[in-house]
Amino acid sequence: MSRSKIPTRFAVAASAAMLACACAQAAPASPPPVYVHMNGANEFLENVVTVRPGQAVVFVDEDTGPHTIVGYNPLTGKTSKRFDGAVAGTPGPGHPVHTYTIRFRHPGLKFYYCSIHAELEHEPGGVTAPKKRPTVHGFGDPMDGLIIVTTDKKLLRDNPATSHERILPKYFGG
Repeated sequence: MSRSKIPTRFAVAASAAMLACACAQAAPASPPPVYVHMNGANEFLENVVTVRPGQAVVFVDEDTGPHTIVGYNPLTGKTSKRFDGAVAGTPGPGHPVHTYTIRFRHPGLKFYYCSIHAELEHEPGGVTAPKKRPTVHGFGDPMDGLIIVTTDKKLLRDNPATSHERILPKYFGG
């Protein structure tokens, strides 16, 4: 190997290492998940949250009963095959708290409901919305919510404080 090739190879290797280091520093950290809690009142406590594209939304069932999380289109009433999860309830303190996680790649509005506690109905004007299932006792509101997928920094700062905690200590399961 000639002496003239050693400095060139060294320079190329050094440049590649510096570029890799710069890229690693420039890569943004993945944002923490946003949590949506379900409780014994059959509601999503954080029923409107905002996330960045690709950010995890974790539904946490801090209730003894199971829940579903079903996405739907309010203009067509069609449910989503991809945004369709189910979580088991928590039998009691000390038991695992079950979750369902989803990410959305593109900005938009993601409507959802629990099909155990609500059902979709067509309303005047052509929209579809969740209504409390008649067989569910004691609670007047349907179990539904909205995820706003956006890059708007102001909206992203407006999430409820509880959406930053995986387990809420004052609720069953915490």
